[in-house]
Amino acid sequence: MKHHITKNIRVDTLARVEGEAALEIKFKGDRVSDVKLRIYEPPRLFEALLCGRHCSEAIDITSRICGICPVAYQMSATHAMERALGVKIDPSIRLLRRLFYCGEWIESHTLHVYMLHAPDFLGYEDVIAMALDHRAIVEKALRLKKIGNRIVSLLGGREIHPVSAAVGGFYKTFSRSELRELEDELEWAVEASLDTVKLVAGFDFPKFDQDYEFVALRHPSEYPFNEGRLVSNRGLDIDAGEYEHHFSEVQVEHSNALHSIIRGRGSYLVGPMARFNLNFDHLPAVAKEAAHQAGIAPPVTNAFRSIIVRAVEIVFACAEALRIIREYQPPTQPRVEWSNRAGIGEAITEAPRGILYQRYQIDKDGLILSAKIVPPTSQNQGRIEDDLRAFATGLASASNKEATWKCEQAVRNYDPCISCATHCLKVAIKRS
Repeated sequence: MKHHITKNIRVDTLARVEGEAALEIKFKGDRVSDVKLRIYEPPRLFEALLCGRHCSEAIDITSRICGICPVAYQMSATHAMERALGVKIDPSIRLLRRLFYCGEWIESHTLHVYMLHAPDFLGYEDVIAMALDHRAIVEKALRLKKIGNRIVSLLGGREIHPVSAAVGGFYKTFSRSELRELEDELEWAVEASLDTVKLVAGFDFPKFDQDYEFVALRHPSEYPFNEGRLVSNRGLDIDAGEYEHHFSEVQVEHSNALHSIIRGRGSYLVGPMARFNLNFDHLPAVAKEAAHQAGIAPPVTNAFRSIIVRAVEIVFACAEALRIIREYQPPTQPRVEWSNRAGIGEAITEAPRGILYQRYQIDKDGLILSAKIVPPTSQNQGRIEDDLRAFATGLASASNKEATWKCEQAVRNYDPCISCATHCLKVAIKRS
């Protein structure tokens, strides 16, 4: 008679992710019986904190949600408020916002690719250990990340929790010469990002193709940041204002964070893989060629290969930033004048980790009556658990060390941003 081993994989505190969460996988024989991504970090109550504040304050308040992707929170809040107030921005402001987002994608994706995820593929506990053997690679990564930070600092006033974005534009105007100071560094960054794609394309990837519903913004002519309709590979095609007719959040007992689902369909995937698969045709030639050289093309359905897609998006962000600073003409004024009025505004923008939805209702004095924020990681939680359920099935007979390592790596495929903190990881696997 075959002896079945019952095993529990328990990750008490996830590492190389932003925030506080645990992971538990239970087996019955060679079958996965339960998967729980436990987000135990206390609720931070930003939606309640926003109520009663003036609509102009939402931009700076929401940026405090995350130190890695504050631009995403600012841009979703700004666009939602502008929709509620009927504000139309200058084309030059639109370009600046794309540049602002480029900076965040460069610094965030570089952080993930090199510091959080590459150690998994190269067999290191962390990037500090990796640097002992790959000093030049890590130094290049730090320089590349710093360029993204510099863009955010220039446009936002500081690197962390920037303060210059405003409803209608920015609080100051930027000259062409100020932006052109970035040109030499960005030319270097394009080459460094191409090297990044080559590096990660050489990693060994488990075979793990899944049937995902990919969800991302789709713009008529651009790779998406701030604008577009929300689409999927299964027929979704909606305006931001229709989001809550198709998506809902559900409370699960094991998590303090809500799970987002597509009504009637369940979990879905947002982030680089979704954007790449739904918007590949809008990538610039240099990014398309990098993808081709790396051996990836839509549809990419293996989440472990998402590190390559993120690297391709770094190429895009660097090339897009160069295009913008070369085309930029300063607006006549830093921001559009506007007046308080009652209204409802919804907006979706593409944070590094995927779509970020915000909705506000404001009164005639511009005070916020209600707020709703659905971050990318909340939207990916259900899909992470689905992936783990499928992936862990092949680990029932693996050693404790191997099973633990691979399950941790599977979670980090998503670069989950549980909050703005990163903690240490301790894993225990129990067999009986």
